[in-house]
Amino acid sequence: MLARRGVRRMTEPITASYVQEDDDWKVTVSGSGKELTGRAPGIIAARDRADQLVEKLSPPERSTVVHLLNGSALEFTAAYMTARLTLPEIEPLVVPPPANGKAKEKINAKPPVPQGKELPKAVDEAKSKKKAEPAKTPAKAAQTS
Repeated sequence: MLARRGVRRMTEPITASYVQEDDDWKVTVSGSGKELTGRAPGIIAARDRADQLVEKLSPPERSTVVHLLNGSALEFTAAYMTARLTLPEIEPLVVPPPANGKAKEKINAKPPVPQGKELPKAVDEAKSKKKAEPAKTPAKAAQTS
């Protein structure tokens, strides 16, 4: 008697049919002469619910599941992938105003000079005097010379 190697018995496919009812989805899983029904609030959750129902019908390693929307696997895949890849709408971030005016002052203030890098007082005073004097234009500078 010869043993057959590599021959497998085909398993019966399990079908998961999805129907949208208002905001919820109804999923019906059928196979092996049994039928189970569940509901979920969205196609992604309905797909997860279908997996749970499939586990009740047959062992996971032996099941082939065909997911159908309006009788079409392609239509289900398009709807499911669109839901998976669409980003949810989120409200814009609201930044509260500062509790006092100190935050605004810090934005406009110059950063502190590191210790040891300060200019000597004489140089600092000379700079402030130059800022106080109005700048001469090149034409006026030539006239006064």
